[in-house]
Amino acid sequence: MLIQDVRPWGGPAADVVISDGRITELRLLGAAGATDATAASAPSAAQSPEQEIVDGRGRLLLPAFSDVHVHLDSSRIGLPFRGHTGAPGVWAMMLNDRNNWRDAEIGLPERVAGTLEQMIARGTTRVRSYAQVDVDCKLEKLDAVLAAKQMFARHADVQIMIFPQAGILREAGTVEVLEEALKQGADVMGGIDPSQLDRDPARHLDIVFALAEKYQVEVDIHLHEPGELGVFSTELVLERTRALGMQGKVTLSHAYELGAVSDAVSRRLIDEFAELDIAMATVAPAARNPLSLLQLVEAGVRVGLGEDGQRDYWSPYGNCDMLDRTWQLAFTNGFRRDEHIELALAVATMGGASIMSHDSQRIAGLGDRPGVAVGDRADLVLVDGETPTSAVMDRGVDRTVIHDGRIVADGLHVVGR
Repeated sequence: MLIQDVRPWGGPAADVVISDGRITELRLLGAAGATDATAASAPSAAQSPEQEIVDGRGRLLLPAFSDVHVHLDSSRIGLPFRGHTGAPGVWAMMLNDRNNWRDAEIGLPERVAGTLEQMIARGTTRVRSYAQVDVDCKLEKLDAVLAAKQMFARHADVQIMIFPQAGILREAGTVEVLEEALKQGADVMGGIDPSQLDRDPARHLDIVFALAEKYQVEVDIHLHEPGELGVFSTELVLERTRALGMQGKVTLSHAYELGAVSDAVSRRLIDEFAELDIAMATVAPAARNPLSLLQLVEAGVRVGLGEDGQRDYWSPYGNCDMLDRTWQLAFTNGFRRDEHIELALAVATMGGASIMSHDSQRIAGLGDRPGVAVGDRADLVLVDGETPTSAVMDRGVDRTVIHDGRIVADGLHVVGR
């Protein structure tokens, strides 16, 4: 593939050559030849009759988006809007979902696949989706997410995390159905609020880490717990990560309140996350006391972004567009400077990619803009905008999405199915 006239991360205009799913050459327009970084590429590639030509039209070239915290199994994207019926608290919201998800206007497999399709159409080619597993739905939600993953296998990389939304200890039989889900091919073992929901954090986390170790999968813990309670649960996660040698295999999702106790505690947690290579996934909430995104990135912690539930039985928010959620990440962090807003865009793209695969380069600091250099995997999105910051502000719709060197969406529509 030859992509003509694009601006990688908003830089000088270039032609981009892709071969075998990777960027092999960047040719600055107006330059006498290829840059030093691309000198090894075959000079005759642009003339190959078999090469696909893509008109970049001066658009920005960015890494494709990575949504590392989405609940495909609870989506109502594309269905009639319904009033919110949930009540405060994780357990009450879980019951609201449990009481309503089977009564949707179309079946669950269609809802899950339709939501994933819209995400791909808008530029997301890496997805970590939760699949709720409990004694009520058993493996029904997992099966729907597995089917969507297979349906769009050529369009996106999808990891599935089995998620005990109702806790692990509150309902008999939960552990058995979680283990069966891992046998069916789930990629990540989940946990949730071990102190506040299950009220036995040691046992909850022992089960989570034991199953992850048995089936050689990673761990992702939902943590909504406030203040000192959240810090306490986090310290238990740190202990188990260190004791089991699971460095680089654990993610904390949400963790809204870990910055609430003191600056010293926040700094200690960030340093331990960096030491143990524990990643963090945020959904850009309107939280008052999160850990500093800037400090996390500067410490070398892998940080990714997700849309969480999308217009479902938990919340009316979400529209399948990670560029929109990038705006929210910048807004909730109070970012105004271009370098900060571009950092939010880097988190939404390669930040999440580095959580899903250690082969993907993590963000090395505030000014790092990985993902579009020679040798990088050709998971890319072309989008209209004067600069990366303006793209986040305006959220244009002239998009072309490339996965593994193939166009998978154009003009907000999936192609190649």
